[in-house]
Amino acid sequence: MTTNDTNDQTLTDRQGHPITDNQSIRTIGNRGPSTLENYHFIEKISHFDRERVPERVVHGRGAGAHGYFEAYGKLGNEPISKYTRAKLFQEAGKQTPVFVRFSSVIHGGHSPETLRDPRGFATKFYTEDGNWDLVGNNLKIFFIRDAMKFPDMVHAFKPDPVTNVQSSERFFDFVSQSPETTHMITFLFSPWGIPANYRQMQGSGVNTYKWVNAEGKAVLVKYHWEPLQGIRNLTQKEAEQIQGKNFNHATQDLYEAIERGDYPAWELQVQWMSDDAHDELDFDPLDDTKLWDSGQFPMLPVGKMVLNKNPENYFAEVEQAAFGTGVLVDGLDFSDDKMLQGRTFSYSDTQRYRVGSNYLQLPINAPKKRVATNQRDGQMAFYVDIAPGQNPHVNYEPSTMGGLKEADRPGAPHEPEYSAKLTRQPIDRQNNFKQAGETYRKFEQWERDELISNLVDALSTCSSVIRETMVKHFTEADPDYGKRVADGLKQADANSGHVGTTPANEGMEIAEELGHKTDGY
Repeated sequence: MTTNDTNDQTLTDRQGHPITDNQSIRTIGNRGPSTLENYHFIEKISHFDRERVPERVVHGRGAGAHGYFEAYGKLGNEPISKYTRAKLFQEAGKQTPVFVRFSSVIHGGHSPETLRDPRGFATKFYTEDGNWDLVGNNLKIFFIRDAMKFPDMVHAFKPDPVTNVQSSERFFDFVSQSPETTHMITFLFSPWGIPANYRQMQGSGVNTYKWVNAEGKAVLVKYHWEPLQGIRNLTQKEAEQIQGKNFNHATQDLYEAIERGDYPAWELQVQWMSDDAHDELDFDPLDDTKLWDSGQFPMLPVGKMVLNKNPENYFAEVEQAAFGTGVLVDGLDFSDDKMLQGRTFSYSDTQRYRVGSNYLQLPINAPKKRVATNQRDGQMAFYVDIAPGQNPHVNYEPSTMGGLKEADRPGAPHEPEYSAKLTRQPIDRQNNFKQAGETYRKFEQWERDELISNLVDALSTCSSVIRETMVKHFTEADPDYGKRVADGLKQADANSGHVGTTPANEGMEIAEELGHKTDGY
């Protein structure tokens, strides 16, 4: 029997030993105690004890698929090389393999996919120059603009550290003291807060990046995925109806669509502006809580992505997939976006903790090109990043003894200039409420109605101080917006007869009414 016999289905252990009995542990007699040399059992159960890696702090629940990105070779009516020298964009029809992971953000690994929450949309491009990770969400903006606030935001949105139950009051306590969240809250509590599925969901890089051309000149860019299947969101009532029957609906929908050959596709569209402060705008273009007006900065298509293959193993591919905002290829660069700067450290650091220091050696994360580094060892290293002809004794650089050498520069470096003192200060043009009001007014009537209903439901459990602050913020955005929330809260109080009955308490009351008592065994 040879090791490459693909028809052999004999069960083995991890050492390759054939297993003749996988049903019974070794014992003294068929009822006696087990023995220490139960090697197969000990190996099997000890691996089982370690089957899970730490769940992501955010984006814990996810689904994924493989596919390809096909470039259009231009930006609008101009050659794309005018703006970026990134190779994957240059030729019309050029295809680059991709892997995409969709996810919820705040809720845990097996939470219902109908919960109100942003959705993650992370794409790994396996380019000829190495991997590029475009890490973003379904919504085009975010709650905050400074990475310093990110741990506090997540703590407020996660379950209470004492009760382990999520709390609207904790959520809005943080939000009310962070007025920059008003725009994101307006989207999140509208139907846009619950995408119907992953296939009919937009994606966005959220952060501001840069494109760099061959001369080293840069422009600011934002990335957007537009689903060619159309966009579909859910009302709260629709989400609850789905959740009552299937809390895995989005994962199942994506998997089954690909299995039947109904391959989902998205067009990648880019907005760009010159690389400067843009004092003519009433907001800072590096502010993640703001939209770039598409009338002033048009959405220009640069390519199309198609997902056409499901993972063969969920854990190996979807769960162990590791993304980072710092994973860029030549021609793509960072802006001074404060959230991007903070995420760039945090994301890859998380993967080293969660999956291990050699997470990039896993097939799902490894680039599809030659890798040669002087990095060695670490937990679970199973090959050495060595180049053909490299002296294996030399794991440092520079060297005259056959070690690795620096690559030739593919174009002029991008070298932005700074003339300011090092400081800790917020940005100047915060303008926390204007775009929230514009978004509210752009919503269709049913979307505004749904937004108000969801906000009233959530805020009705909060203290009067939090309510008053939130109503003030909504009123700053749009007077009608604030008035409707305030009126809704008054009506909710009148209907309930008191303030403070939480949805969780109501759920407990329903459970007590519907549950069947039993004497047990």
